[in-house]
Amino acid sequence: MDAAAERHFHEFVVARSPALMRLAYLLTGGDQQTAEDLLQVALVKTAARWRTIEDPDAYVRRVMYHQQVSWWRLRWPRRETQVATLPETARDDDTAVVDLRITVRRAMARLTARQRAVLILRYFEDLSESEVARILDCSVGTVRSTTHRSLARLRRLAPELATLETLTEVHQ
Repeated sequence: MDAAAERHFHEFVVARSPALMRLAYLLTGGDQQTAEDLLQVALVKTAARWRTIEDPDAYVRRVMYHQQVSWWRLRWPRRETQVATLPETARDDDTAVVDLRITVRRAMARLTARQRAVLILRYFEDLSESEVARILDCSVGTVRSTTHRSLARLRRLAPELATLETLTEVHQ
């Protein structure tokens, strides 16, 4: 990689790392260390092909998704999620929000890697169906059906998420 390409790659990494780290965190089911590994692997693979990549953001997302699926197939052991403060010591007014985050995290972790990726890209990254289809290398119809099935499964896994609208209205 020449100096100009290296500088451009560095600027991309600095600008996009926070958003890509959030995506990696969500794709790994909330495992910080695995998310860091996932992002690092994706950036290394991106750097190797930097000159030929037209849309670096989409390329990194695609690499992260495929790498996460590969790790999932290898059945990496799940690590314990460590937090700075225990949920029991959270302030009373944040209890509902903490409970909701835990519920969503647990429910998302029980989805397949593809289901989780589709929901994260659609709703957390706010991408269109066609953008998700391009990143995941599938049809728009597959994105739609996977989204529908994933949301239905989330409703079965965590029926308490039905009260999500009520909770968000209270905390706004």
